[in-house]
Amino acid sequence: MTARLTILTLLAANATAQSWVTHASGTTASFRGISAVSAKIVWVSGTGGTYLVTSDGGETWRLGSVPDAQQLDFRDVHGVDDYTAYLLSSGPGEKSRIYKTTDGGAHWTLQFTNPDPKGFLDAFSFWDPTHGIVLGDPVDSKFVILTTDNGGETWERQPGPAALSNEGAFAASGTCLITTGRREAWFASGGPHAARAFHTKDGGQTWTAGPTPVRNDGAAAGIFSLAFSDPLHGIAAGGDYNKPNDGSSNIAVTSNGGKTWTEPEGRHPAGYRSAVAYVPERRMWITVGTSGSDVSFDGGNTWKTFDTGAYNAVSFAGGVGWAVGPNGRLAQFRFADQ
Repeated sequence: MTARLTILTLLAANATAQSWVTHASGTTASFRGISAVSAKIVWVSGTGGTYLVTSDGGETWRLGSVPDAQQLDFRDVHGVDDYTAYLLSSGPGEKSRIYKTTDGGAHWTLQFTNPDPKGFLDAFSFWDPTHGIVLGDPVDSKFVILTTDNGGETWERQPGPAALSNEGAFAASGTCLITTGRREAWFASGGPHAARAFHTKDGGQTWTAGPTPVRNDGAAAGIFSLAFSDPLHGIAAGGDYNKPNDGSSNIAVTSNGGKTWTEPEGRHPAGYRSAVAYVPERRMWITVGTSGSDVSFDGGNTWKTFDTGAYNAVSFAGGVGWAVGPNGRLAQFRFADQ
């Protein structure tokens, strides 16, 4: 099924937004997963077993659902090309699953079903088309880590790092876990008394963890997303999802590869933010959340709100960006000089 979906056109000159353009979406699914493979190819995932894919830069979209997955919430998606993609559903026990297609969604293979009734998968990320890593909430006081080196034919459980009391991850945008370099990965946590950044240099075998100044004063508070512009400079974004308009202690930056994290002195994003992304073509950072979107051109020290619409996740490739949110919302980011 092909559908013309909601398109956000943001014309940005000196970080000033000018317009949103919306169209009928053809779906009311809530979207939390998005993977921009290139300027032309984008995959999206959401509730009701829903997925979307475009291979022409958003001119047309193919809307579908995974068979027998209507009760699943696909919180994360990773696209390899317009034929190959992975989907991760989040939920208690067996509702956490991983699927893969190699024919553009015509057929899906169930690769993994969470065997632990106490388990809950949050996100996955890939170093390349065959090597990937999965993060799950703590089981028996340790975060769940799975890895694959064969394109998901098998997912192997690794010794996960120890969790603090009531510490967990947030399956809000698929970006609480990210991969960098050849074998490095990061994930972020939240909850009462915990907003930490975890780092591995050996593909998920061992981890180090450090505190951040992001708020952790409740079960709904913490870090929801991580992004790096290079091996040294990164940003952690979050807040409290029960307080969407509260921008206090919702951002942290590092300039030394995560050895330390500091709270910026400038203006913060205007509320809870579930995703952050870096756009190298513009040396620009963007955050999105249920109360709006913000942009920074100074490494995350100061932020300017450019819209107040609700979005859950954002992804850029080749300088072209997309955001997704509730009720089938899909948006494209553009610049005034494009």
